[in-house]
Amino acid sequence: MAPYANVHIALEQMRVRALAAATGSPLPPGEAGEGSSDAPRVLVLGPENSGKTSVCKILTNYAVRAGQDWAPMLINVDPSEGAWAVPGAISAASITAPIQTATSASPLGAVATTAPNHVSSNALLPLSYWYGHAETRRNPLLMDRLIRNLGENIRDRWENDTTGRSSGLIVDTPSSFGASSGSGNDHRLTLIKACVDAFNINVILVVGHEKLNVEMQRMYSNRMAVVKIPKSGGVVELDQPYRERVHKYQFHNYFYGYLIDAPSGLTTKAFIQAGEQTPEQTMHLSPASMTVNFGDITIYRIGEETMAPTSALPIGATRTVSEMQPLLVDPAMAGSGLYNAVLAILAPPNPDESERYDEEVLDLPAVGYVVITALDTPNRRMTVLSPTQTSLVGKTAIVGSFEWSE
Repeated sequence: MAPYANVHIALEQMRVRALAAATGSPLPPGEAGEGSSDAPRVLVLGPENSGKTSVCKILTNYAVRAGQDWAPMLINVDPSEGAWAVPGAISAASITAPIQTATSASPLGAVATTAPNHVSSNALLPLSYWYGHAETRRNPLLMDRLIRNLGENIRDRWENDTTGRSSGLIVDTPSSFGASSGSGNDHRLTLIKACVDAFNINVILVVGHEKLNVEMQRMYSNRMAVVKIPKSGGVVELDQPYRERVHKYQFHNYFYGYLIDAPSGLTTKAFIQAGEQTPEQTMHLSPASMTVNFGDITIYRIGEETMAPTSALPIGATRTVSEMQPLLVDPAMAGSGLYNAVLAILAPPNPDESERYDEEVLDLPAVGYVVITALDTPNRRMTVLSPTQTSLVGKTAIVGSFEWSE
């Protein structure tokens, strides 16, 4: 923990200098004339099971507990994490209170829509983009575009937020960014560069991986600080079946909420004194199962993976669909793959933009997620499970590779 505390102190000095430069106020004694005035924008890299997410949470919680009213932006670009949305999404949220991590269903704290908001850390309102797959190698071009969209949105939010801009950001990354090249990971350096560019990174932390540290030093040490920090001694090896169970748990929590049982011997009074929600106050959501017509909702799938293989095309024909092209999905077609599929419901297009473009759905954030629980092809209707009672008529959705059933 000592190296983590030292990193926090260095980041705290950067925040103090950035705020002083932004507001024109004098620096504290002993700080004058030292270092730059950039806020810390940290990218955390490391191999699988190295504790990257824990490092991000520790540094974020240290910042908000410093008593300086910092509100650092915590960004998750690991689509297999789930974070504040569901697995398959990348997201960002401004953190103003210590993150509660009582359950693997909410690894980065709970959001205002799925938990009681009488605890301030539950009132998070994250910005989320839907990637739709657990592995970044599935569609790296799409991942690159979503990362850059997220960075652009954060810059827009910071334009009139001096404290937030001075608080900086911390980016949690997938383990594929820290894996060796080859074996399907040739895209990782491109995605690391996308993060560096999109979030204007000025500090890279490498968790417990000497080869990756040397690689990052060679590529970025002339532009920013690259620091290797040790892997925590408490890191636990997580296998793939466990991660899949966590994904199912996160989907269930998104639709139904969860109940935190009080440990034996701990009274409700102790919960209240600690500022935590009591078991009776923990949110149980009431998901709505509704029937909609096939034509009520427009569903897209991104990329060419669902089309006929190249070998099935006519002789001499070439495929014109790119990895980024939204393909309209017809629920009535056999093999549509929509049964038990998770859909991301997208925000409506910006009304100020009069011109529409083909790939516009790639740049729209997700406002919620639903799952298709039944398909009635003869009557052209489907049953959809939603966390709240709402209308899906006229909505646009994207389907990925995630499926969930109760």
